[in-house]
Amino acid sequence: MSTIKPSYSCIIIEDEIASQNVLVQYIKDSLNLELIGVYANAILAQQDRDHWDQVDLLFLDIHMPKLTGLEFLKTLSTPKPVIFTTAYSEYAVEAFQIQAIDYLLKPFSFERFLRAVDKFIATQAHSSPKKEAILIKENKSLYRIRYQDLLYIEAKGDYVQLHLENERRLTHARFSTFLTQLPSNFVRCHKSYAVNIHYIQSISGKYLQLINFKVPIGATYKEAFLKQISLQTLFNRNNYNL
Repeated sequence: MSTIKPSYSCIIIEDEIASQNVLVQYIKDSLNLELIGVYANAILAQQDRDHWDQVDLLFLDIHMPKLTGLEFLKTLSTPKPVIFTTAYSEYAVEAFQIQAIDYLLKPFSFERFLRAVDKFIATQAHSSPKKEAILIKENKSLYRIRYQDLLYIEAKGDYVQLHLENERRLTHARFSTFLTQLPSNFVRCHKSYAVNIHYIQSISGKYLQLINFKVPIGATYKEAFLKQISLQTLFNRNNYNL
């Protein structure tokens, strides 16, 4: 079975429209990443830090007007993991001196992009201690939810609903950010749903059956979802209407 990876929130800071478009498409094609912002230069990114606590990864150009990518990083009080995207090779040494995840020279392929993202995910997995449960807040109470009891999660506007076998909990959180707090057996199958693959009983058409629950598979997620969980090795495909 292939490794199942969670989603991480990222932003792009890039002044070239063509390069922006390439990154947007690569991020869209990667189930591991959730794009939450695109900025034409570092100044604009500086002016919009309201949701920076939700950012896990920066895709950062170096040559930009007024403020370079390297100069921009030095202004951050709390450094963020960064993958540089640039047409200039001469800054590579300096980039790695500040512990950049990777340094992508334009034009770069999707395969090279994915290798850089895998490096980032490996650092996150290494730095994150293994936990058995997550603590959430619902109204004014705290609840400890064991991962093994959680069947799936669902986006509800600015909230995330946690579905257990016999109860539901609602907590204020961004869906993509919440997903990064869950272990690797939780995988996104829809814009608004992520499931614990240990509870999948059957798959038919546009739905997953989890015990007494039916969860939709989004059309844009289906192919990658099935590939990611390696159904051909988990199930006898003849028993499922895929």
